[in-house]
Amino acid sequence: MAFKDRIGVDLGRRIALEDGVSWAAKNQVYYFDAQTDIAPNAMESFDDARCGRIADACAQHGLHLGLHTLSGVNIAEVSPFLRDAADQYLRTYIDLAQRLKAEWVVVHGGYHFTSDVAMRKQASIDRLKRAVEYAEKKGVLLVLENLNGEPERAEVHYMPDNLEDTVLYFDKIRSPNLKWAFTINHAHYDRVGIKGFVDGMDMRRCEEVRVADNNGLYELHMHPGTGTVDFVDMFRRIEATGFKGHYMCGWGTIDQMLEGRDYLVDRAREAGIATA
Repeated sequence: MAFKDRIGVDLGRRIALEDGVSWAAKNQVYYFDAQTDIAPNAMESFDDARCGRIADACAQHGLHLGLHTLSGVNIAEVSPFLRDAADQYLRTYIDLAQRLKAEWVVVHGGYHFTSDVAMRKQASIDRLKRAVEYAEKKGVLLVLENLNGEPERAEVHYMPDNLEDTVLYFDKIRSPNLKWAFTINHAHYDRVGIKGFVDGMDMRRCEEVRVADNNGLYELHMHPGTGTVDFVDMFRRIEATGFKGHYMCGWGTIDQMLEGRDYLVDRAREAGIATA
């Protein structure tokens, strides 16, 4: 597989999944993921017939499909009724992944409101433990994303949003069915940077590297080459760990991400990585 073939595109909810499969096959994008919360990919619209068509099309074209839960759903929920709904939300994504034969599901740790950080962090870890146990039974891989840090005085903060908490989550949840989705643009403006995450995490647990540029100051998903991320250094460091997984573009439109893959391949080549 050429290096470019390892670079995928996050379709999000920009396009119906059937059309996304056709687009990926046409453009030789072998890795892609999609959100299935609302139209055009509303969860309740995936009956057995629709799932079968999508799974068969992916198999026919050699495509690798993942699902991506919504980070706005608070996996650290503690309130009655809502805490049960958060559990069901994750289980439903796992069930759909099994039916679609999706190869992974991106999950998140939720968020806290500063004053309740300890309580919500524990609720988050406990809920993800339950989800991982369910995923083990269903044969589904979950990948936990390191999320974006917010300004210190912000009321709401995502989890995990720094290296310390990302390490904590993986120390608390040890399972082959939970791996890491390393979002480099989130790490870029953390105080330890991309280098700190690569050095501080067990890269053997990294399944996916999510890619966008960033200004080094706050949350932005920019086209590569328009921010301050050193992609040459990023590729050199990540590939030196023995990482053989896929990269996932996450910015702009799907056509902008398609175009940006060439820029990423050029930077990987500069890093001394064999790209042919």
